[in-house]
Amino acid sequence: MFAREDWLASHKEEIVEPDREIVDPHHHLWDWRSMSAYLLDQLWTDTGSGHNVVQTVFIECHWSYHQEGPDHLRSVGETARVAGIAKAAAEQPEKSQIAGIIAHTDLRSPLLDDALDAHSSAGQGRFRGIRHALAYDDDQALSIKPRQPKDLYASPEFQAGVRRLGERGLTYDTWNYHHQIGQLIEVARAAPETTIVLDHFSTPLGIGRFKRKRAEIFEQWKKDMAELAKCANVHAKLGGLSMPDNGWGYMDQDKPATSDQIVADQADWYHYTIDQFGPERCMFESNFPVDRASVSYHVFWNAAKKIASGYSEDEKSAMFAGTARSVYSL
Repeated sequence: MFAREDWLASHKEEIVEPDREIVDPHHHLWDWRSMSAYLLDQLWTDTGSGHNVVQTVFIECHWSYHQEGPDHLRSVGETARVAGIAKAAAEQPEKSQIAGIIAHTDLRSPLLDDALDAHSSAGQGRFRGIRHALAYDDDQALSIKPRQPKDLYASPEFQAGVRRLGERGLTYDTWNYHHQIGQLIEVARAAPETTIVLDHFSTPLGIGRFKRKRAEIFEQWKKDMAELAKCANVHAKLGGLSMPDNGWGYMDQDKPATSDQIVADQADWYHYTIDQFGPERCMFESNFPVDRASVSYHVFWNAAKKIASGYSEDEKSAMFAGTARSVYSL
């Protein structure tokens, strides 16, 4: 799904604003047997494709866990592996640098502090927070199956874990679906001192039972996002709308999505989020390599720059780099 080099190469664009500094706050790395590897060379091929991407933030993806040892420490293997890759990258400072790591651990665990200490040690100065996703839906059409229980958000232990992140100066990233924004609001209100980052616009779904319901979903999503934005501790990532489960169908096209197509299809979701949260609480994200099933890296950032064209220079600087640096202490 994500190794589509010839297909992606079939559409190229001139880079918009090539000098604009970018911090990409959301990408993954992996070398699973089930799909093509996306490691430093592949990341650098994308970040070096024309835009001025100077820093990135790795987001957990349940990769490279320890196969032995206590359950609550197995995810530390991912942090250690990525920290090693980031250290190697630092030997070529002219290229984009992995400046932050968002790891995974079970926030309900009574051994949470032990796990956080281990991630901090393994992260070699790059560990910034935890993503324990809320995403849950039982529609079998979805390509990513839930790893968490349906009512995770309501767990007192989970909410306490989110609060503990704030007490330790760490962030909480969440990925959830559009119909779960109310759940995130409950979590945000239960942990007002924790900086919370919403990934992918809360993933408005567009396949399975959600197919052909985009207009209906958009109207309810707007109401829910407006209420979420009232939680001053919540920030929003702008991207990740080109996953297969979003239902745009880009991956089935003869050629990948163009920046103009993305703008035409998706700009309303971006502008509404920016209007509600403000640029100082928003950051553009690539969500690569997941979104490369639909669009190439340089084309996505062209689309982001076109969407941002009407904002002030200060607002652009925040959304392309400043907000990410502030939130993740880069």
